[in-house]
Amino acid sequence: MRRFYQQLFLAIAGSALLAGCGGGSNSSTEPVLYVYSARHYDTDTALYDSFTEKTGIPVQLVEGKDDELVARLKAEGVNSPADVFITVDAGRLWRADQDGLLQPVQSEVLTERIPENLRHPDGDWFGLTKRARILVYNKDKVKPEELSTYEDLAQPKWKGRVCVRSSSNVYNQSLIGSMIESRGIEATETWAKGLVANFARPPQGGDTDQIKAVAVGVCDVAIVNHYYVARMQQSDEPDTQEMASKVAIFFPNQQDRGTHVNISGAGVTANAPNREAAVQFIEHLTSPESQAVFAQGNDEYPVVADVAPPPELAQYGEFKADSINVNSYGKNSPEAVKLADRVGWK
Repeated sequence: MRRFYQQLFLAIAGSALLAGCGGGSNSSTEPVLYVYSARHYDTDTALYDSFTEKTGIPVQLVEGKDDELVARLKAEGVNSPADVFITVDAGRLWRADQDGLLQPVQSEVLTERIPENLRHPDGDWFGLTKRARILVYNKDKVKPEELSTYEDLAQPKWKGRVCVRSSSNVYNQSLIGSMIESRGIEATETWAKGLVANFARPPQGGDTDQIKAVAVGVCDVAIVNHYYVARMQQSDEPDTQEMASKVAIFFPNQQDRGTHVNISGAGVTANAPNREAAVQFIEHLTSPESQAVFAQGNDEYPVVADVAPPPELAQYGEFKADSINVNSYGKNSPEAVKLADRVGWK
C-alpha cells in the first residue's frame, strides 16, 4: 500500500512538471498561491502539485518552524504574500488566530466535510488530519486490562512507571487544556500532580524517546502521539523494529469522553492576496483523494469521516475520540502552562 502512495506521489509530481514544461506557463499577472507550512512531508508537496494541475494555479511553498512562520507573518503584515498558513496542533492555530494572522472563511464544502469539533467555530481554521494521543506500554510488564484512562496514570500503582515528554511541548499543553475543558482546573491539577509523582524519570526527549524508554524498561507506560509508534513499526532499521515489537498501543478513556485527539490544520491568512484560491486550496486538501494521501504520508487519521485510515493504522482498530472542540486547547493553554508549573511538570 505504501508503494502505491509513493507511485501516486511520483505520478502527481511528474504530471505537474510536464504541465510546467509545456507552452502554457503562467504569466506574471496570474495568481500564485503562497503557502506557509510548518509540515514537512513529501506527500504534502504532491498534493500541492495536484492542486496546480487541477486549477492551473501555481503554489509557492514556504516551509519553516511554526514560530518562525508566525514571526514572518507578523513582520510582513499587510504586505505578506502568504495566502494559507498550515501547522500542527490546534493550540498553535489558536495562537496564530489570536495574533490576528487568520481570517474567517465561510465554505459549505469545508463545513460539510470537517466535523464541527475539528474546525474553528467561526471558520478561522480547519483540521486536515487527526492525531491521537495514546498510551504505549511494555507488553512484558503491563497487561492491557490494567490500563483504562489518562486519569488512572495518577494512581499509586503507577509509581515510578510513567514516561512523558516535557510540559513545554504543545502536545502536552493541549492534552492538559482538553482536560481543563472537560474536567475543570481543580480536577486536572490533582491529576497532573499525581502523574508527576509517578514519573519514572524527569521528562526528556520527544515522543519517540518515550517509546524507546518503554521498550527498554526505563518505564512501563508512556503518553505519545500514535504515529510515532507507526513510524517505528515501519522503520527500515532492525533495532527500531525490535523496539517497536516490545510495545503495544492503548486508546484511553474509551468508556467515557474518548481518547484525546489533535489536528494539523490550515487557515486563510488575514491579508491573503488570493483569498478565493486559498479557500479552494483548503477544500482541495479535504477531498477524499487528498485525505487518503495526507493520512498515508504521515500515518495520520483523516478528518473526513468516510475516508478510511491507511492499513498501518487500521490494524489498531477503531476507537472513540474526544468530541470537545479542539479550539479549547489553545483557549486553555495559558492556564495549562501555569498548572504544569505548579505541579512541577518540567
